[in-house]
Amino acid sequence: MDLYSVFIYFYPETLSMLRNRSILEDIRNHISNKQYTIITGARQVGKTSLIRLLYQELSNAHESIFFLNLEDRRILDAVNVHPENILNFIPIKPSPILSQVQERPILLLLDEVQYLTNPTNFLKYLYDTYEGNLKIIATGSSAFYIDRKFKDSLAGRKRIFPLYPLSFDEFLSFRDEHLLLTEISYLRSQDSYQSIQIDRIKSYLNEFLQFGGYPAVVLEDKEPEKKAILMELKNAYLKRDILESGVEKEQKFYLLLQLLADQTGKLVNKQELSNTLGIDSKTIDQYVYILQKCFHIYLLRPFFRNLRKELTKMPKVFFNDLGLRNAFLNRFSPVDTRADRGELLENFYFLQFRQVYNPDQIKFWRTTERQEVDFIIEESFGEGKAYEIKWNPSSFTIGKYKKFTQTYPNFPLTCLSAQDFYLISEDLR
Repeated sequence: MDLYSVFIYFYPETLSMLRNRSILEDIRNHISNKQYTIITGARQVGKTSLIRLLYQELSNAHESIFFLNLEDRRILDAVNVHPENILNFIPIKPSPILSQVQERPILLLLDEVQYLTNPTNFLKYLYDTYEGNLKIIATGSSAFYIDRKFKDSLAGRKRIFPLYPLSFDEFLSFRDEHLLLTEISYLRSQDSYQSIQIDRIKSYLNEFLQFGGYPAVVLEDKEPEKKAILMELKNAYLKRDILESGVEKEQKFYLLLQLLADQTGKLVNKQELSNTLGIDSKTIDQYVYILQKCFHIYLLRPFFRNLRKELTKMPKVFFNDLGLRNAFLNRFSPVDTRADRGELLENFYFLQFRQVYNPDQIKFWRTTERQEVDFIIEESFGEGKAYEIKWNPSSFTIGKYKKFTQTYPNFPLTCLSAQDFYLISEDLR
């Protein structure tokens, strides 16, 4: 059970907060699809809590629904012998596909599916045998396990829903600040609106930049406890990722994480990292891959049209949670006093953009002469938006970006500062 599930156990009134997760409606809509619904994400982002909420909601409207946790060794050992053995733990059996299709499928909710020896075979066998009569909704601790163990044989049989730490809007909702969410909605929709709550909203923004969006961290009021939870995530839970992904040089892995945290929003030069850490570039590739698949980092790809003049190889690195990023650096001082506040703000905007756009639509632009625009949103081929991030908007001069604006007139460039944090929403699409 994750930290947030433990919190809900002691404070069950917080269960209602889960209903404000933005991904929940998409998952609900997919339940009627015969494809299996797989919820993935980093440890402790609330997957167990979410699937328990779904079980609670569906139980009120569906009589044939069951919940099993694959951390239970009895269940796990039996299912590893044969996928069919999962049915021994539920009282109702689905009809094989060769039989008549049932009026309503059996819903089977499985937590921690990655613990199976062969989750690919398990899900494929049950899907092909009971297609339309058995619907599985499962969680897996990270896309690393899903990616490595779920091979192409599941194509067309599943849809993966990545669950991230809380967005800033979700953060405010979990803090029961619905009035402030209303204020942000007014700010987004009315250009002339002046909120008397703006300083309070900015205070929460600074807290979000410091401590991030892991649910258990957000729900903790005291700063020392917030730090303690983040350090636990960094040490204990990251160690599980390391052990289960076969990392051999644990200390080098941690040092790589620290280096990446310290260059948030910067180019990832794998050869330079290899030289700094004294490990070969192949190992760097493996460790970076693991960090991506365990949902700790995201590598943003470059935008280009001219292959010879624009940098096309090295990505930029961002973290999926700013609190965990700060924990890797043991850096929790107030944002206004920090030298890296610009990097924190740029990472924040990446997280905001990801709430609105497909990650593949978000890129950056950089030339071999080191001219750069922080974010390019490619809404369609040859058209979109461009954003430069500045903590202080007075440091932005449009003339500095003349080459970009002339080369890409269909990507109008806007500066986003620390004052504009509320602008990124579905309304921008």
